Amino acid sequence: MPEGGTTAEQPATEAPAQQTGEGEQQPVPGAEQPATAEQLQGEQPQGGQPAPEVVDERTKEEKQKIAEDPAASDDTVVLPVEKGAAVLDSDKDADNAGGNQAREVRRKQREELRAKETEVAPPTDDAAAQAQAAIPVETKEELSQRIEAVMKEEGERVEEAPAFAVPETTNIVNNTVVNNTVINNTTVNNTTENNVTQVQVVEEVDDRVILGVGDRIFVRGDDRPRLRQNSEETYYDNLSGGRVRETIVRPGGYQIVTVYSRYGDILTRTRVDRDGNEYVMMYSPEYEEDRPAIVDVGYELPPMRLTIPVDEYIVDVAEDPDRDYYEFLSEPPVEQVERVYTIDEVRNSARLRDKVRRIDLDTIHFATGSAEVSMSQAKTLRNVADAMNKVLEKDPGETFFIEGHTDAVGSDRSNLVLSDERAESVAVLLTEVYGVPAENLVTQGYGERFLKIRTPEAEQENRRVTIRRVTPLVRPVAQR
Repeated sequence: MPEGGTTAEQPATEAPAQQTGEGEQQPVPGAEQPATAEQLQGEQPQGGQPAPEVVDERTKEEKQKIAEDPAASDDTVVLPVEKGAAVLDSDKDADNAGGNQAREVRRKQREELRAKETEVAPPTDDAAAQAQAAIPVETKEELSQRIEAVMKEEGERVEEAPAFAVPETTNIVNNTVVNNTVINNTTVNNTTENNVTQVQVVEEVDDRVILGVGDRIFVRGDDRPRLRQNSEETYYDNLSGGRVRETIVRPGGYQIVTVYSRYGDILTRTRVDRDGNEYVMMYSPEYEEDRPAIVDVGYELPPMRLTIPVDEYIVDVAEDPDRDYYEFLSEPPVEQVERVYTIDEVRNSARLRDKVRRIDLDTIHFATGSAEVSMSQAKTLRNVADAMNKVLEKDPGETFFIEGHTDAVGSDRSNLVLSDERAESVAVLLTEVYGVPAENLVTQGYGERFLKIRTPEAEQENRRVTIRRVTPLVRPVAQR
């Protein structure tokens, strides 16, 4: 099997020696030796304070009632299970930073939104989701011309894949709950805090870099090796402004052309078939070259109101194996999309990702500290993979976002790397076993940041991978 793909099944309680996270940790040059597993159980995120306790006195029946009709409540919607975390990742962020105080602030903000009658019905399709967005009026011909100009722009051919610069600044500020509700333990109402903060390199692990800003850390991987697998040819051109154009030639004659910023952010990605037909996969006409390198645009948006039942927003594969996944993946965002975003804005904003539904691949049971997927578990993805391929048959320009997660056992740094490896393992599996094209898959690891079950203990439900169709966030609807 290919590296990172399916392997022989591992015992559920044994982690391979080379893996880290969820109870294991590798030494960092100049740092203290790794703590024991017992010590790691209580370890807190890098530079941060313990996440505040969230006391939720609602009964399981009350939580279930809200889950069935979230639009009727202004409260944080949680999974109606024991120790169930918030359903929305942006609410998880708020809980982690501000606890019950943040929940109350967000409840009041949702209440104010309801009073102002600013709510609208969920979009009926992708076009309706973007109908009110501040997207420049572009005809298919104009968009095609812009993409064509990028692909034909004169550049300097380089022999090897260029190394990207490390981001230097971010607009993510310390101890800030998404949507600016609680900043440094002080309630701030409807104020946008958009400070620029320096980014530090915490650690480099293979082709991944862990970046730190304030009390948060992020992992940035490099998808290019995965995309280059099974290609006939790959070449690079240095363009103006520090941009890099990558051209991958696939068997059958079609090309994948991606333009990256100097930091590795994807500015455009286009598929060109052998007949010259172009399918825009990612394209943001409002990208600003002089903005901070890591941006959470969720700060600009109010707390999200989920207006559809939770079981129409999240699908757990194990609980609903016969679901029509094609229909689910074809569903539009659950609220309006303000503009076309870059895929890296989606990576960095839980608030943006909350706009689209998700599939939790809970039939894949990762062993503690492992990113390996057994063949028996890989088979459980067939229905989801078939649905993804069916979506791509209709539109080869679709993009699926694959998120990796861990439980809260282990160091934050090692869990970030492990979660990114899990997302990549599933992406490789979908490509090598089920034929989902690599270019349609974007991966990102989030470590223990978005727990499904709020517990510091080992928890299988938190060791998971999630899939979202993010096409309407990263590409204008009129895309060909």
